[in-house]
Amino acid sequence: MRKYLILAACLALIVAGVFTYISTHDNQHQKTPGKMPPIEKKARIEIPPEKVVDYGKLVEDTDTELNTLMKERKAPYGVDKSIDMIVKSDESIRVGNKTIRMEKILDDLKLKQGEILEKDVEGGTTRKDRNEYGIHVVRPEDNIWNIHFRLLKEYYNHKGIQVSPLADEPNRRGRSSGVGKILKFSEHMVHIYNVKEDKLEMNLDQIYPLSKIIIYNMTYIFALLDRINYKTVHRIEFDGETLWLPAEQ
Repeated sequence: MRKYLILAACLALIVAGVFTYISTHDNQHQKTPGKMPPIEKKARIEIPPEKVVDYGKLVEDTDTELNTLMKERKAPYGVDKSIDMIVKSDESIRVGNKTIRMEKILDDLKLKQGEILEKDVEGGTTRKDRNEYGIHVVRPEDNIWNIHFRLLKEYYNHKGIQVSPLADEPNRRGRSSGVGKILKFSEHMVHIYNVKEDKLEMNLDQIYPLSKIIIYNMTYIFALLDRINYKTVHRIEFDGETLWLPAEQ
């Protein structure tokens, strides 16, 4: 009997020792923060507030700051009524209840023209575009020819040149005037965007009021217009693709 009591006492001591070791080991582990695996902190991505140019606010004149900004942007080009908005590539436009990012439109244009879109490490598009884009919102009874002609007349009026309302008409022989050739070439310089369907529009003849916008690359177009001497505009040639300007004499 005594033998069994000694054996039981030994087993009790062993169990107590094991329990004490486990408890001590756990306490030491909990008290040693240096042995804990480091927690990886992810950098917080700050998203800048969206910059929206709202056509409705411009028409209704409910945003003084926005209207002032648009006037300032239009002034260097000498345009006012022929262009509704001038926006930058990192801005958005709102027409009715639709908001479209200019970056998305420009990416669509690049894809249409077969250009490769470069992506940055965060998945966004690498944008070095510093151009400004003129937006004309199509109204009832608008057509692409008259839209371009209004812009051309405003541009020359700013330079002190009065363009006749008939300057775009063919001559007696039925040949296009110099202004007419510029307007025909202009069709290759602009893009139409379908606001409702959120896509580029290929058909220049079908432009529906308030559902489509005309997009001008202001930097490119006005660089071209600045090269045209209106006194020799009648000597301009256009072959359907290329506009040939007369040499300066």
